[in-house]
Amino acid sequence: MGGIDRFDWSRRPLRPVDNVPQLPLDRDIIAQQLQAAGYATGIFGKWHLGERGGHHPGQRGFDEAIVTMGKHFDFTTNPKVEIPADQYLADFLTDRAVDFITRHQDEPFFLYLPHFGVHSPYEAKADWIEHFRDKPGVAGHNNPTYAAMISSVDESVGRVMQTLADLQLDDNTILIFTSDNGGVGGYVREGLKRSGDVTDNTPLRSGKGSLYEGGIRDPFIVRWPGVTPADTTCDEPTIHVDLFPTLLELTDAPQPRQVLDGESLVKLFRDPAAKLQRDAIFQHFPGYLGAGADTWRTTPVSLIQSGSWKLMEFLEDGHLELYDLSQDIGETKNLAEAMPDKAKALHDRLVQWRAEVNAPMPTKNDRQPAADATPVKRNRRGK
Repeated sequence: MGGIDRFDWSRRPLRPVDNVPQLPLDRDIIAQQLQAAGYATGIFGKWHLGERGGHHPGQRGFDEAIVTMGKHFDFTTNPKVEIPADQYLADFLTDRAVDFITRHQDEPFFLYLPHFGVHSPYEAKADWIEHFRDKPGVAGHNNPTYAAMISSVDESVGRVMQTLADLQLDDNTILIFTSDNGGVGGYVREGLKRSGDVTDNTPLRSGKGSLYEGGIRDPFIVRWPGVTPADTTCDEPTIHVDLFPTLLELTDAPQPRQVLDGESLVKLFRDPAAKLQRDAIFQHFPGYLGAGADTWRTTPVSLIQSGSWKLMEFLEDGHLELYDLSQDIGETKNLAEAMPDKAKALHDRLVQWRAEVNAPMPTKNDRQPAADATPVKRNRRGK
């Protein structure tokens, strides 16, 4: 989202890779493939892949598409639709979702409901804020407005599930609930802020915008009655690019034009003890995300996770961090120096993967001030 100048990286040693604000039109998206397979398709909510012309989701396979984000009250939509006065955004989106399900109950449908909650600005309905105002905080969760926003999303999920039950569709509908990042917190613990966290991801390290577990470990809940065993947990590492091939397998939809990076999770849905074919997940972020004045949620970084082992390479200075997540979920003990052979083996695989996919790399920052300029404040973790 946004260009590379969203945060002032001029004092950093690297120039970030230019962001692509609109998904190129030669890339097929899941809605196009499901539409071709005979599904009614709808999206209501947040969208960061382009809104103009052919980039709007209504032009990319969604039969019905309303994009809205940025505010929780007095919001606007694209395309513009009538909005009741003082309506809360989560409720508006849920109304559209329930209506979509009701109208398409007699045919296969794909509903994508990307809520803007609990994104900033932190705004919520007054009755929910009052409900939480006098409740004691627990483990860093002490913001009544943030809690109220979560409750509105909970209400939305409940209404969608109740609609499926009322229409007797719940036994024939797969429901996937997930998030796109960790909570907005953990920055005070990281030394990136003195105050201002609205939540906490303990025991996970850091939060949204970081590639530590607090930023990338998200909820992923699947409900598939009669297939996915209830009350079970799957420990196999997955990543969001797995959703595209998963939905293709579930729906027998045609393959897209481009090569997909993910692996279908259907075998995990059927058997939580199953294993995927791959043995590693790779992530690459060649940019900067700020946390405040000269502090950073992340600097350019790549990572590989293989089993419980996670290695991160910070690209400004090339230093490595190695963690055994099975023993240290909070990423408190960097084992790179203590286990150089393990670190080298994982780093070699990471470098090989970047070469194979032609991963774009940040370049030297020619705009960086001279050496005698005011030094950049670095956080306590040395990033």
